[in-house]
Amino acid sequence: MVVMPFQNEPYEDFSIPENRKAMEAAIAKVEAEFGKEWDLVIGGEHIKTDKKIESINPSNPDQIVGIAQAATPELANKAIDVAAEAFERWKFTPAEERAGYLFKAAAEMRRRKMELAATMVLEIGKNWLEAIADVAEAIDFLEFYGREMLRLSQPQPLTPFPNEINQYFYIPLGVGVVIPPWNFPLAILVGMTSASLVTGNTVVLKPASITPVIAAKFMEIMEAVKLPPGVLNLVTGGGGTIGDVLVDNPKTRFVNFTGSKEVGLRIVERAAKIQPGQRWIKRVAAEMGGKDAIIIDSEADIDAAVEGTVISAYGFQGQKCSACSRLIVDQSVYDEVVEKLIERTKKITVGPVKYYENYMGPISSAGQEQKILEYIEIGKKEARLVLGGKKLDMEGYFIETTIFIDADRKARIAQEEIFGPVLTVIKARDYDDALDIANDSEYGLTGGVYTNNREKIERAKREFHVGNLYFNRKITGALVDVQPFGGYNMSGTCSKAGGRDYLLLFMQGKSVAERL
Repeated sequence: MVVMPFQNEPYEDFSIPENRKAMEAAIAKVEAEFGKEWDLVIGGEHIKTDKKIESINPSNPDQIVGIAQAATPELANKAIDVAAEAFERWKFTPAEERAGYLFKAAAEMRRRKMELAATMVLEIGKNWLEAIADVAEAIDFLEFYGREMLRLSQPQPLTPFPNEINQYFYIPLGVGVVIPPWNFPLAILVGMTSASLVTGNTVVLKPASITPVIAAKFMEIMEAVKLPPGVLNLVTGGGGTIGDVLVDNPKTRFVNFTGSKEVGLRIVERAAKIQPGQRWIKRVAAEMGGKDAIIIDSEADIDAAVEGTVISAYGFQGQKCSACSRLIVDQSVYDEVVEKLIERTKKITVGPVKYYENYMGPISSAGQEQKILEYIEIGKKEARLVLGGKKLDMEGYFIETTIFIDADRKARIAQEEIFGPVLTVIKARDYDDALDIANDSEYGLTGGVYTNNREKIERAKREFHVGNLYFNRKITGALVDVQPFGGYNMSGTCSKAGGRDYLLLFMQGKSVAERL
């Protein structure tokens, strides 16, 4: 199979009237589908259940974006059984054929690009650019992982040995359970799933309960490209109802998870327990969030630093594991930074993101909104509130852009992941102190430094302990095969999604020697 070198998918420019009209039409099309029911898909069979899951529009909770099925434990186990049966055929499918399904899916996704973006605008509250970037990243994962499987399927180099033919190649693991998050409900879902499939494994996909519609549309795409039945199975439902069942099943070979630290650690613990009939040690690839910091040094371009911080902190309402939630500022520029930070943040428009002019949309759910508001109350006792701090008086789950300053590095709002539009500003004595504060976290996902001092940049490369480190730019928006993504410590297993070693997590090496 001959393919062109990988290139990242471009984003649509919504300053162009034709693109804006196309997105408006896509939003109207998705709105016209509100209330549609979406099925479980197990072994190609579409299944409805008695209990349902309503996916609501967080900008207007009275609107039901779609209705998904609530799978039972019995159906979850059935999906594992079906995937195990399908694995016996799929594992011998040539890599070129497996990659071909990903390339076809990428083409279909391009055709439906605006519709998929519009679905996320309405189902989870992404603004237009965030939504189109989500789709572009999903396409990137399909294209990149397809090419990576073609590369890894070639003969692997070995040292020659007299009178022997030696080979080393990769084989798949088995049945994988893929549990993606709600905040990148297409991109991360597609990346986790496609990596597992293209390496020869079969998958039971359990999407987040608040974003089942976009997951169902991905399943629709994989059916459209005629992926064999049973290779990918979709089961929607709560983690407490079916998540543990899927993880615990002795036929589950690996779990690919992205989400909260609490859930991730629970999966690691459960997967480590050997179940009756289990014949392997289950693998877990986990990405579990962060408490990410940007350092603004005394030798920084202050205006650029403030701009990058605001984008990193409030893009998609701060609901990114890579979002800046701690801003660490050298005391010599602290007052200037705080003043400009407040001024710039006030310019953010908040409201329903079906309208292009709104930059920041709703919080994902009522539960998440309540959690953020509780953290804001904690913050009022720990630091000085200088902007925001309230729920907005409008339909939906909207919270003001919020800034706390003069926080202690050990404050809860400086240590715990809030996952919302809340930024905590901490004063550092100098660059040494700033690095100490940045590393004083149980997480280690993303971080950034604004400085024009080359020596300080080189020092941060050595000492700032995060998986993705950025200088003089925002700390969100990692691109596939440009900035492989994944972090240290309680941020997960540093699985580096979108990197050239990611697929190896879902395969195992086999060495074969033949004496002549």
